[in-house]
Formats: sequence, structure tokens, C-alpha cells
Amino acid sequence: MVALGIVAVLLFSQQTPSITGPILPQPEQGGVYTEGLVGSLGRLNPLLDWNNSADRDVDRLLFSGLVRFDERGLPQADLAEAWGVAQDGTEYNFSIRPNAVWHDGQPVTSDDVLFTIDMMKSAGSLYPQDVKDLWSKIEVTKLNDKTLKFKLTEPFVPFMDYLTFGVLPKHLLESVLPDQMANAEFNINPVGSGPYKFDHLLVDKGQITGVVLTVSPIYYGKAPFIEQVVFRYYPTSAEALDAYRQGDVLSVSQITSDVLGAALEEQNLSIYTSLMPQMSFVLFNLNDTEVPFLQNVKVRRALMLAINRPYIINSFLQGQAIIADGPILPNSWAYHDGTEHYQYDPETAVGLLKGEGYTIPASGGDVRAKDNTPLSFTLMHPDDPTHTKIAETIRDEWAAIGVHVDLKAVAYDSLVLDSLTSRAYQAALVDLNLSRTPDPDPYPFWHQAEVAGGQNYSQWDNRAASEYLEQARVTADYALRVKLYRNFQVIFAKELPALPLFVPVYSYGVDAQVQGVQVGALYEPSDRLATFTSWYLLTRRALEQTDVPTKSP
Repeated sequence: MVALGIVAVLLFSQQTPSITGPILPQPEQGGVYTEGLVGSLGRLNPLLDWNNSADRDVDRLLFSGLVRFDERGLPQADLAEAWGVAQDGTEYNFSIRPNAVWHDGQPVTSDDVLFTIDMMKSAGSLYPQDVKDLWSKIEVTKLNDKTLKFKLTEPFVPFMDYLTFGVLPKHLLESVLPDQMANAEFNINPVGSGPYKFDHLLVDKGQITGVVLTVSPIYYGKAPFIEQVVFRYYPTSAEALDAYRQGDVLSVSQITSDVLGAALEEQNLSIYTSLMPQMSFVLFNLNDTEVPFLQNVKVRRALMLAINRPYIINSFLQGQAIIADGPILPNSWAYHDGTEHYQYDPETAVGLLKGEGYTIPASGGDVRAKDNTPLSFTLMHPDDPTHTKIAETIRDEWAAIGVHVDLKAVAYDSLVLDSLTSRAYQAALVDLNLSRTPDPDPYPFWHQAEVAGGQNYSQWDNRAASEYLEQARVTADYALRVKLYRNFQVIFAKELPALPLFVPVYSYGVDAQVQGVQVGALYEPSDRLATFTSWYLLTRRALEQTDVPTKSP
């Protein structure tokens, strides 16, 4: 009996590890997610949603593109499972996933991509003319049902930006004439290839008030956890937030600055923020002979140092922006944080002006050059209240260092079309729109070739900077591109052809019961839903597996 007891002890002490530990919640499929969408339904069709962000939000879950971009702006597989680029950078071959199908069960094929591109170029498409022009120069060839080749006239790495368009089903739309696409029944009963499929519209008193989506059981990617998505439309963020308070929705698509304070007071509403694809600058006309002093880099540096950007952000943007120190968005893979960062320092600004021969009259007033001419120019700005307040603040801050500025408020469209495009300005407060361009490619705004008729409104003519931009847009080697853009940013920070001010942020409210939420970089507002398939509402309990160490005899 004693021997048996010893054997029992030995067996007990040498048993295999057991599973123990706390019970952990795991995502479970199911539940209904309802979002208060600011805007109204137009047409659920990627060809027609360019100017309707509410439509693009819904289309983000319904349709797929060949590629998508991650939070750093790097291309990832979507409908295309793989792609290759020719050594000379002019040919791209894409393979569509073999299991990619439309919500009606038909396979997604090369013909669908070709059809969509043809429709994008048509008069019935709402895509901008520059995008249509680009596609008109690209030869697209079907190699087989699941493989395509794109032939470019010259290397252009940012071409990948243009492959995120929502692909349309040819078999359902080929009978619709391009100029009749806007009236197609498809637009309110769409069929896509995304993680969710269209279910039905919500209608109240003859008005469309929402749209209901359900999970697609035949989606090629990771199956979403949330079973049903309901978008309810509201005219303003304030009304969407009120709907959240009433329990009608679980999220608010955009928390604008006028309701941010109220939203932050909601205990269960989590506020997610991300940088918007937009940068605000003061542009200078470096070729205006009436203001030759703006060609002096030290004068521009003084003007930069005299702007209190944190004050502007906190006073007029409710803190909803971050300081910009260059022409590339801070969340981009190409951003270089090692350039000079300009702090508010009006004393140093005055010293720079004095070092350039400018004098400040003993009685105060405008800084004057040696020939007694004042340092004076006109700053144009959009005529909305926020831009006006920012422009007035900059004017007053420059006045504090002796620089005289007259303000001229104009409608934004007029500012761009009548003043910037014709170079009929001296200085301008502007917002550069970088939407839907995950590849940073600063070429259009700062390269020499864009001085005359392009978007280089400052007319900055720097050969070294232009060479870096030229090389960066034709090489597919991202490590080399990082170095080239770093060099470009160093030159920009040194020369300051324009004064970078800030990058605004986008705020999005989601109830705390929605879990797994991650909001990365936004290249358009619908990118907040880029990780939606990982969000969940329901959980199941699962034991955590923990090895119990073997007990020594």
C-alpha cells in the first residue's frame, strides 16, 4: 500500500500541463450597428459618389477596389490578390482573387474592371477631369478572366492611388448608357463585392432616411463580426449627436467643432480622431515684382516665426488640428521628422529683419527697407468666418514685428480659379486638398514644371528639390523614395517657399459597446471604416490557456 501511494504521488507530480486561467471575452458574430450619417443619400454607385461623402461611406462597405491603402499610405491587396511591376515601371499586371464574387454570386472578372474604367472616363461619370485624362492615357488589356495589364506611357509610382475605385458589375450595368447611369435603378439597389450587401432602404413619409446592409456570406475576405449595418441620415452633426443621445444610433459619422464639447460630455461616447488629408499654408507669389522682398528666404523665415500657430489652432479650431512643419502629411511613410521645426519667436523674427537691413521707426510702425519703402503686401483669404479670423490673427501678429498686411476676403473658388491659377496674388491663406492620394507625391504643388500652368502657385523654382521629386515618382523602391522625400523636405524647410500652418483632424464618435474600433489615417472620411470587419458588438467567453509548470518530485 505504501508503494502504491508513492507511485500515485509521482504520477500526480509529473502530469501534463493543464489549461486554466481567466475566462476572456472573444468577438462573436452578430449584432446590429447603427450609425448617424451626416448627409443624405444620393446614389449608391462608385461612379457617382465623388462629391457625396455620405454615399462614399456606404459604398465603402458595399464595393471593393483592386487595392486599398493601409494607415501609412502603403498599398495592400483587395480585389487583387497580387500584382507585379515591370522593371521600367510602365507595366502593371494584376491578378484578381479567384474567390472574388458579386453579391449575386457571379464571379468578379477582368471584364468588370475594364467596364468600370470605361465608365469612369465617360461623360456620365462624376470623376474629376484630371482623373479621366489620366485613364485616357493608360492602355488596359485583359490577359484572361482574372488577370489584367496596365500600360503607362511613362513610369508613375503614384498610379496605385488610382486603383482604389469601386469596381462595378458589368453583367448588371452594361445595358445602361453612360449618360443614363445617374438614373439607373442600380443606384438604389446596388450589387457590390464588398463585405456587406445591400438589403433595403429606410423610408419615412416618402423620404429616404437610411439604408440597411447585411453581411455578405460570400465575401472573399475576412468575414465581418457585425451582422447588420444601418446608416441613418441626419442633416448636421448636432442632429446626429441628438439621435445618439436618444438611443437611435451607436455612432456619429463626424463630430464637428460646434458639437465637440457636447460630444466629449457623453460618458459612453468614445471620440476617435485622425488627421484629415488637408494642409493649410500661407502661399507667397515668389515672382511678383511688386513684392520682391518675398523672394528673400530670411524675410519668409521671419514671417514664419511671427505666427503663433498653437494659438490659432486652440482659438479658432477648438484644438482640432496639429502643427504642420512641411508639405507631407505627418502620418505618411514619407514624412521626415528631422527637418527644422519653427516655434513662435517674434523676437528672433525682428532680429532677422534687422539683419537684412530693415529698420523699425523709433516711434513704432512699419518696418522699412533702406530706401524707406515699407514691408507691406496683401494677404488673400477665403471669406468664411474661420479663415477670416485666422487671417486677421496672422495680420496682427505680423504687424507686431512691423510688417504691414492688408487683407482681401474672396470666395474660395474665386481665390483658386481667379487668383492662384493666374498668379494674380501676393500672398494667400489656402488649404491644399490631398484627398484620395495616399501616395504623398508633392510634385504637383512644388515642382518647377508646374510653375507656369500647374499647381505650383508659389512658383518655387528650386532645381535640387525638383530633381528629388522627379526621381521619387518614378522609382518603386520605397526605401529610396523615403530618402528622396527626406531630402526634399529638408530643402523645403530651409527655403520656406510657403508657410505650413496646420493639418486639421477628423473626429468620429462611437459608443463604447462597439469594440475593436481602430481609426487610422484618413485619405477621405470613409477610411474610418477601413477596419470595420474587425469591429464587434457581441462576445463569447473563452478560457485562456495557461501551462501549469511540472511539479518537481
